[in-house]
Amino acid sequence: MKLHELSPVAGSTFVGKRKGRGIASGNGKTGGRGHKGQKARSGGKVRAGFEGGQMPLARRIPKRGFNNIFAQPLTSVNVCLLNGFEDGAVVDAAALIEAGIIAKCPYGLKVLAGGELTKKITVKAAAFSESAKEKIEQAGGKAEVV
Repeated sequence: MKLHELSPVAGSTFVGKRKGRGIASGNGKTGGRGHKGQKARSGGKVRAGFEGGQMPLARRIPKRGFNNIFAQPLTSVNVCLLNGFEDGAVVDAAALIEAGIIAKCPYGLKVLAGGELTKKITVKAAAFSESAKEKIEQAGGKAEVV
């Protein structure tokens, strides 16, 4: 094989369409832009969401409330899920992830009072509901705020 025998693989190269090069090219005169209108002009683009002057969808739909984009929501866990640990265990976010009870805990853990707790365990979390704290202490455990 010699240098002059090399050629690219079939279909790997593409020659771009040459616009406005006469009627025989199939893309002459208006160059594929049609006749007149905003998109026919040079630099004629419309911004995302623009609907030709009609009231855009983003402004038509009702808006209500407030969504804090900086919120750091706590991962919540019910007390009944803590029964999977043995007596005397120290349960925190890392232990729950390891046990497969929660997948991830990016901002902290909150323990809620759903269900019953039968084990005597120490729970370390960012927050507890009042009734969850009571249930943990009634079972003989401790609720520590980290």
